[in-house]
Amino acid sequence: MNGPWTSFTPAPMEGHGGYNRSSEVQAAGLSPAVPLLEAAARTVPLVDGPAPIVIADYGASEGRNSLGPMAAAIARLRARAGVERAICVVHTDLPGNDFAALFETLESDPGSYLRGDAATFASAVGRSFYGQILPPESVTLGWSSWAVQWLSRSPGPIPDQVQIAYSRDEAARAAYHRQSAEDWRTFLVHRGRELRAGGRLVLLTMALDDDGAFGYAPLVEAVYGGLMALVDEAFIRADEVERMVIPTVGRSRADLGAPFAETGAFAGLAIEHLDVFHGEDGIWSEFERTGDAAAFGARWAAFNRASVFPTLALGLDGGAQDPRAAAFFTRMQAVVAARLAAEPVPMVMPLARMVLVRNDH
Repeated sequence: MNGPWTSFTPAPMEGHGGYNRSSEVQAAGLSPAVPLLEAAARTVPLVDGPAPIVIADYGASEGRNSLGPMAAAIARLRARAGVERAICVVHTDLPGNDFAALFETLESDPGSYLRGDAATFASAVGRSFYGQILPPESVTLGWSSWAVQWLSRSPGPIPDQVQIAYSRDEAARAAYHRQSAEDWRTFLVHRGRELRAGGRLVLLTMALDDDGAFGYAPLVEAVYGGLMALVDEAFIRADEVERMVIPTVGRSRADLGAPFAETGAFAGLAIEHLDVFHGEDGIWSEFERTGDAAAFGARWAAFNRASVFPTLALGLDGGAQDPRAAAFFTRMQAVVAARLAAEPVPMVMPLARMVLVRNDH
């Protein structure tokens, strides 16, 4: 049972294919970063000889949103290395990730990069990317999307919110900023060890735009308001809500560049590309086309159910195993959908894309 505050690592996504079914926001956000991955695959040095080319997919979840980027990278590598050169794709995520759904996706999805390519091999590792996952200097090309905004741990409660970007508590904001800076440096250190000389890592992550905005304000407001509504209904208690946080932090351009600021390099890595942009809200575009407010609310609520409700549920007395957990998911999804449908507005979605290169020794 959780105490007044227990610092916990973020929960895996919902599982049972839920993330694959409800990750259209993430899928739409990938497209601006995929050309950077393709360019990296065209230029990254390839080791002579028969050794496999290793691609690491950091934070794969259930795999659906990895298929397109991996296929694009493999196509560019095949053009250089030939059809017989072995390519190994290693998908990584937390130990509790739904790896069964990932392997089922790789096996049966029509868009799987394994189809028609007998020399490409897939595997997975259940380990946090805040530690070393793969052998030193083994990775030719790395990819991570919608993952590094998740902190390694929740550094404390957020007294007035569930998302630190909208908290007015200065102590909480400082704690989350410190954790974010520490985690970013830790992530870079381990990727620097894993990449080969000249290897590239392409990242897409939630960010702060140049005005310091995190975005998603209507969604965060709907989630926090939904939790308060469940307290009013006596389904959950206020002290449980106090334990509920979404441990994601959007980093600014300066935050992402901070480890490199002094010398231009960090952990053997250098920045080859970094920009911050606003992602496209495809759910809003569909609403403008159809005028269907209920569908607008339902799609954003499904996104939240798959991505953040599992972490919020850790604040229940029984955590993920609490007997109310399933009903918590269902009721929160319904109340968030209703709140968003009542007043549809577009989401501001700041994202950063980044290419890091491992310097030669």
